[in-house]
Amino acid sequence: MSTAGRASTGAALLAGLVLLSSCGGSGPGSPETVAPSITVQAGGDPITAEPTQYCLDGEGQRYQTSPPILEVAPDTTVVLQVPDAVAETGWEVQVFDEDLQERIGEVDVEAGTTVLDEISTSDVVPATFYLVVVQDSDADACEGLSGAWPVGFIRTAAGPTEGTTEAPPAG
Repeated sequence: MSTAGRASTGAALLAGLVLLSSCGGSGPGSPETVAPSITVQAGGDPITAEPTQYCLDGEGQRYQTSPPILEVAPDTTVVLQVPDAVAETGWEVQVFDEDLQERIGEVDVEAGTTVLDEISTSDVVPATFYLVVVQDSDADACEGLSGAWPVGFIRTAAGPTEGTTEAPPAG
């Protein structure tokens, strides 16, 4: 193959890669290919939480993920950060008991908010609880299924143990 032939083949391959990389992106109007995660921080390093369910490109998805569980000190601010796509549709925080069975409260979040830092680990009466970020659902999409990201908390007198995450309770 001549040098000119190799150059044109290389240019064609490069053009093809550019074209492929621009397809299926996550820009406005593009279908999502992966459910987003959220970030939670309570006194230590931020951690990532994956959804247990999500409406992905018009299809309801359920995931077999274990929510992170954090050991936290009393009066620690919990910072929840959601991606823009979740903020745009709206979301709230639901407070659940230690078994993730009974909803014991909720926190409304103003539309368009990506970061919520108004919850303290002492705001919840039981020492072990879950905060679940729940995306507002669209009744026309995924039969009303919305995104949900649970995060467990164990409030201790001593505070967090470095790198503490545990599996959720069986049940």
